[in-house]
Amino acid sequence: MSAGQQPSTPVLLAGIGSLYVAQSVIGGLTWTGLPAIMRDAGVPLDRIGLVSLIALPWVLKFLWAPAVERFRLPPFGKNRSGVIVLAGGLVCILGLIAVGFLDPSAPLPIFLGLTLVALAASTVDIACDGFAVQSLAEKHHGWGNAAQVGGAYLGSALGGGLFLYVAGISGWQAASFAMAGLLCLLGLPFLLSIAHRLPEETRPHIPSLAAALRRSSLRRGLLVAAVYVTAQKMALGMIGPFLVDAGLDLSMIGLVNGIGSLFVGFGLALAGGLFVRIWGIRAVLLLALALQSVCLICFAAAATVGPFPAPLLMILAIGSSSAVLALGFVALYAQFMRWSDPRQAGVDFTLFQCMDALVSMAGGVVAGQVAHFLGYGVFFACAAALAILAIPLMAAIADR
Repeated sequence: MSAGQQPSTPVLLAGIGSLYVAQSVIGGLTWTGLPAIMRDAGVPLDRIGLVSLIALPWVLKFLWAPAVERFRLPPFGKNRSGVIVLAGGLVCILGLIAVGFLDPSAPLPIFLGLTLVALAASTVDIACDGFAVQSLAEKHHGWGNAAQVGGAYLGSALGGGLFLYVAGISGWQAASFAMAGLLCLLGLPFLLSIAHRLPEETRPHIPSLAAALRRSSLRRGLLVAAVYVTAQKMALGMIGPFLVDAGLDLSMIGLVNGIGSLFVGFGLALAGGLFVRIWGIRAVLLLALALQSVCLICFAAAATVGPFPAPLLMILAIGSSSAVLALGFVALYAQFMRWSDPRQAGVDFTLFQCMDALVSMAGGVVAGQVAHFLGYGVFFACAAALAILAIPLMAAIADR
């Protein structure tokens, strides 16, 4: 887009950021809120671990990313990102309303409904990522990445924190309906201020998976994503159930998730961007891995030696699931943005995210089984060992 046609950078960042917040509301509800609610309803840990299977559309979205990009960026005509956002957003809103009528103690129908929501949200994410890389000038990529990661933590605060708080006070149905209304509001900035202002363009490049996989930087990025996500996210889905079993109620856990994501996660996302500029990507990734290993060792001690005081458990939960993840993923996603080809950024960035989702899903299933059969202490100790082992490997393969 020419400078005269393109919306201003603040408008772009506000519209893009609101979409990232919306997508993360769904993610926080699914992977943070739902496991705690299921545990509170008496669902066993091995079945809670299956929540990670809802991430399957995020794992497989690379299969339809080229088709989405070809629709979004036709050979000639307007960018169709707004059409994709509107259609996918409506499916997400109606899906959350539908699951609100279901019983969380019988999780299979909820799994199916949220998988449909994940399918729509992952498709919107393809368009949003592609639009962000394509529309923001390179000098503003850092701000775009801050909007992406910061929006993710704000969304997690709402989806994992506010959702649980409302569920603890008013019940599952009211919380689901509230999140559906929130998604509606979050889609408006992009649709009203950006989507209708996109110009007619000619595009000779045809997006494809083959074009992406031919690039060595993309293949290297997939390896970096696999190693890093394994180390950082293995324990994420079991923190909520652990806090429930340690005696914290749902409203308290909701406040932990909300405060952690809203203030700590968002703040560390902004700080992470600064640290990347000062120290470089590799240094920030290694620092985040080291800090995560310390948090996980503390969780293992709490589960083995005896329950820690509730305030200390809350601090550990915020540190592990908000502060450390925000710090590290700013660096990881900044690198992904740089490795993506602007002519088909939706395809390239999607491949990185699919590796993230694949590892997260597989790790979540394994986590549920290990925690169920061997206990929280062994599980958190194993997760800490993975984070420690990833440090030298990441040092060898990550960019400076």
